Amino acid sequence: MTDAPQPTESIDLDDLTRFIHVGLTVFGILALLTGLWAGDYKRVHHLGFSAHKWLGLTLSFFMAWRIWHGLYGPREARFSQWVPYTPERLKLVWEDCLNLLRLRLPERPSRQGLAGAVQTFGLAVFAWMALTGSLMALFLTPGRKAGGFVHAIKELHELGPWLIVAFLVIHVGAVTLHAWAGKNLWRKMFFLEK
Repeated sequence: MTDAPQPTESIDLDDLTRFIHVGLTVFGILALLTGLWAGDYKRVHHLGFSAHKWLGLTLSFFMAWRIWHGLYGPREARFSQWVPYTPERLKLVWEDCLNLLRLRLPERPSRQGLAGAVQTFGLAVFAWMALTGSLMALFLTPGRKAGGFVHAIKELHELGPWLIVAFLVIHVGAVTLHAWAGKNLWRKMFFLEK
């Protein structure tokens, strides 16, 4: 058995990683909002469902791209470099949680420790929504009530918005705390700084 690769120390992300992040952000929020009107799929005229479906499929495209990029992209963007799945990385998450309880922000490179755990959670939720939403886009017949397998997928998909909101509260809260502490990393993610 080989040891897990050591995480990279660089906090600079390549432009493609940042572009994918922007795509996930924009289409994730738009899909979340239009999901409020997607219940009209039961009717013959279903503008809310159609808008939600196409925005969600675009999000699915960005999610698939992020997964590919996380497996085969630059070293800094690969999941193997930051996802907390080793005892050492899980220890960093625990240390960061303890620091927060002491009212101290974690001082780590981007996507390490608690930040990596939060981002892993977010990507897992977005992947869940992309998968279940894509299955519904393929198998749900607008104008009819969902039944059987499609109904089960729909129920699983409907758990996601609560998880996305929880992720957004945690992620945006962390970004805000870091910005108040003088670390405006969000500006780099939205191409406002180099």
